[in-house]
Amino acid sequence: MGIESLIIFLLVGAIAGFLAGKLVSGFGFGLVGNIVVGVIGAFIAGFIFPTLGLSLGSGFLAAIIHSTIGAVILLFVIKLVKRA
Repeated sequence: MGIESLIIFLLVGAIAGFLAGKLVSGFGFGLVGNIVVGVIGAFIAGFIFPTLGLSLGSGFLAAIIHSTIGAVILLFVIKLVKRA
């Protein structure tokens, strides 16, 4: 993985985490928190989408949408667990 790929990876994670934080909680989690939430969300969506047979395509925008959906799922599950 080159430095450019790492920067894109972190940028997508930060944007996805920020968007998921706005959608679920109404606020962000700071830069590092947004990156962590976005990256974990990307792994979750990367597992769920192929299982369901869904594909968003490729490219930067598709990666952000993909990661955001996974991050929203992650935050929703965390919110459910916290209530219980």
